[in-house]
Amino acid sequence: MKLNVRYFASLRESIGKSQEEITTSAQTVGELRSQLLAQGANYQSLARGKAVRIALNQVMVDEEAPLTENSELAFFPPVTGG
Repeated sequence: MKLNVRYFASLRESIGKSQEEITTSAQTVGELRSQLLAQGANYQSLARGKAVRIALNQVMVDEEAPLTENSELAFFPPVTGG
């Protein structure tokens, strides 16, 4: 399936792009995260244990959320107001 993956703030800077289209056989957000981590050092900012939030089609989700064709997945660090 094809997904549009977006990266925000410091994640965008470390990965080196703001978005990409990915073709994957991953069935869940967690499986896709593992696939991205396997792509190299630039993606280590998405490592488990790091403060990363995930939204699927603009709704906050956890790694168990199922993926569907043409979904938008967004990764971003937690933000604070001030």
